[in-house]
Amino acid sequence: MSLIPRGTNTSLTPCATATALLWSAAAVGRHYGVLPDRWFPVVTFLVWLAVPLTIVDLRHRRLPNALTLPAFPVAAALIAFAAPSALVLCNALLGAVLLTTFHALIHLTAPAALGMGDVKLAPTLGAILGAADLHTLPTALLIAAMATLALHRLHRPQWRTGIPHGPGLLAATIVLAVLNHP
Repeated sequence: MSLIPRGTNTSLTPCATATALLWSAAAVGRHYGVLPDRWFPVVTFLVWLAVPLTIVDLRHRRLPNALTLPAFPVAAALIAFAAPSALVLCNALLGAVLLTTFHALIHLTAPAALGMGDVKLAPTLGAILGAADLHTLPTALLIAAMATLALHRLHRPQWRTGIPHGPGLLAATIVLAVLNHP
């Protein structure tokens, strides 16, 4: 299946299988009260976004604009629906600004260390983390760094110029969005 421009091809089967498994886990969490009803759409959207982004980043070391750019308005709308108070919305906005600023500064000072796709994904993930609990931002960065380090240990031959950081960011955000919610 080739829906994303510039040669990013992936089969529908791994995306559909991974999404179905993670959505099933989220549904079980919702059924048993781990995920509140209002927060469930945020988590399922995040999973829907994370699966193809992870697959593309692992294969091609990039996070396509076709997925990262429209993700923020969708996440913002879902967070607005899920937010029990204006404080949660403020925290979401602050999380988006903080995570984006952090990633942009790294990209500007060391472009080879962090790609622009990670910067474009940061507002969406920062908003979700901020809405869940603003204090999770440092934890998310630590988990993402550890996941990227683990990928570095694998050091696949096609990763000559860099290690994908998106999968770590996405995994950290999913875990923390499930464990913390407004």
